[in-house]
Amino acid sequence: MAPLQVHVKHTGKTLDVNLDTSLPPAVFKDAVYQVTGVPPERMKVMIKGGVLKDDTDWKKVAPKAGQTFMVIGAAGELPKPPEKPIVFLEDMDESEIAEALSLPVGLKNLGNTCYMNATVQAMRAIPELQTALSTSPHLDVLPRALRDLYSNMSRTTEGYIPTTFLTVLRQAVPQFGEIDRSGKNGMLGGYAQQGIDAEECWTQLANGLKEVPGIDATGNTVAGGRRFVDQFMMAEMHRELKCDEAPEEPSTVTIEKVLKIECNISATTNYMHTGIKDAMNSQLDKNSPSLGRQAVYSQTSRLSRLPSYLTVHMVRFAWRRDIGKKAKIMRKVKFASEFDALEVVTDELKSKLTPVSSRLKSIEKERAERRKVRKRTKVAQEASSSSRPAEENTDVEMAPSEVPGDLEEESVYRARELQELEALADADLKSDYGCSVTGLYDLVAIVTHKGADADAGHYIGFVKKSVFHAKSGDGPAFDEDDEDWYKFDDDKVSVFPREKLGTIDGGGEDASAYVLLYRSKPLA
Repeated sequence: MAPLQVHVKHTGKTLDVNLDTSLPPAVFKDAVYQVTGVPPERMKVMIKGGVLKDDTDWKKVAPKAGQTFMVIGAAGELPKPPEKPIVFLEDMDESEIAEALSLPVGLKNLGNTCYMNATVQAMRAIPELQTALSTSPHLDVLPRALRDLYSNMSRTTEGYIPTTFLTVLRQAVPQFGEIDRSGKNGMLGGYAQQGIDAEECWTQLANGLKEVPGIDATGNTVAGGRRFVDQFMMAEMHRELKCDEAPEEPSTVTIEKVLKIECNISATTNYMHTGIKDAMNSQLDKNSPSLGRQAVYSQTSRLSRLPSYLTVHMVRFAWRRDIGKKAKIMRKVKFASEFDALEVVTDELKSKLTPVSSRLKSIEKERAERRKVRKRTKVAQEASSSSRPAEENTDVEMAPSEVPGDLEEESVYRARELQELEALADADLKSDYGCSVTGLYDLVAIVTHKGADADAGHYIGFVKKSVFHAKSGDGPAFDEDDEDWYKFDDDKVSVFPREKLGTIDGGGEDASAYVLLYRSKPLA
C-alpha cells in the first residue's frame, strides 16, 4: 500500500508527513521528529480515543489521506544531517554489513553438528582467545582453523557454513566423525550424535588449544612463556585424601590441573553451588596400608588457582545399570548469574582473595546506585522539559557531558575504585596474568541440551550480549543494565531476555543448562 500524505499540527504550525501503515508507529513518530524536532521519547501523537503507542494497530486507527494529527511535546534541536553519507545495506559488501549490524551470526548445522556450533559460539565469550589466535605467528591445524572460523564469522551477516573447521575437528578428534549405523536419526550412514558431545567437544577443543602461546596484558604473544589455556582457562585443584577408619594414617595430598569443575546432580540437588560442593566432598573405598584392608576414605577437593574463565559442567548424563545405558538427569537445578568461588577454594587462596572480593562487592552496589540516580535524574529532566512550552525550552537542554545531581563523571569514580582495588589485590595473584584476582564471576556463556535421550537431542549456545559490545572508545556506550543474551540455535540467532534464564535450568525435556562459562569480575 502506498504511503498516505497526512498532516501534523505542532505549536500552531501544520506540517506534511508521509504515513506508511505497513510500518510500525515508531517509524511514523521518527518522521514527525524529522519535521518538528520533538524526540519520540517525549512525543505524544493524539489519535481518536487516546495516544498513539508503538504497538498500536494502524487498522484500528484507520488513518486517511489528508488527516491531521495533533502532536504534543517540547521540541529540541532538529536532527543534524549525518557527518558521513548514508550507505544502504545493498550498497555494502558483507564485511561492511557485518560491522553495521550488531547481531552476531550463527553457524549452519551440517548434520548432527549442533554440539560443535553451540561450543564454538560459547567460546566466543573469551575475547582473549581470539586475541591469542590472531597474534600467534605459529599455530597448529586445529587452532588455525578456529582462528579462521572466528575471522570469517566476523565478516558476514549470513549464517556461516563451518565446513573447513568441522573437517579439521573430525581429523583431530576421530570420535566426532563416527558414523551412525543405527538409523535412529532417520539417516542411516550419517554422522552420529552422542549424548555428551557438547561437553566432550568443549574439553577436546580446549585440549587442542593447549599449545597456543599465552599473551601479556597488552595482547602480545609471550614467546616461551605459559600457554594460553594454562593462563586463562586452567584451574588447579588441591585434593586431600584421609582414611576415616584410621585417623592416624597420614593424609595424601595431590595437585591436579582441571579444565572444568563439576556440579553433581542428586535427588536433593536444587542449586548449582550445592552440587559443586557435593562433587568436591566425596567418599571412596581403597586399600589402607596401615590397616591392611579395604577402608573408607574421604576426599576433600578445593581450588588452589582460579582462572579468568571458569567452566562448570552440570553432570546431566549418568550410566543406569537397571537399563544398561546412559540417561539424562532432568532435575531442575538453579544456576547463578554471579558466582562467588571463595566457598570452594583453599584457605590460603581465600585469604588472598577476601580483601579485594569484599570491597568489590560493596563497590558494585555503589555503582548500581549511581546508575539509578542518573536514570531517575534523566527521567525527571525529560518530564520537566516536555511540560514547558516550546518557546521556553530553547536553552534548558542538559549538555551530554553534564552530570546529574551531585555526582561526578563515572570515569572519575572508576579510576578511584581501580586504584583502591589494585592496592587490595594480592601481589602473587596480580603477577599470575590470566588468573582471577577477585574470586567473583559473571556468567557469560551457556551450552544447553534439549531432549530426554542422552544419545540424541539438540544443543543450543547462549552468550551474554555484553560480550559482543565490549567497552571501547568507538560507537555508542553499552548500557551496563542490559543483561540480555544472544541465543544461538545453529544459524538462528535471537535476543534472549535475562528474565528467561530460569527456563533453562532443567526440570523437563526442554533446554537444560549443561556447560556454563564464568568470567572473573575485573578490577576496573
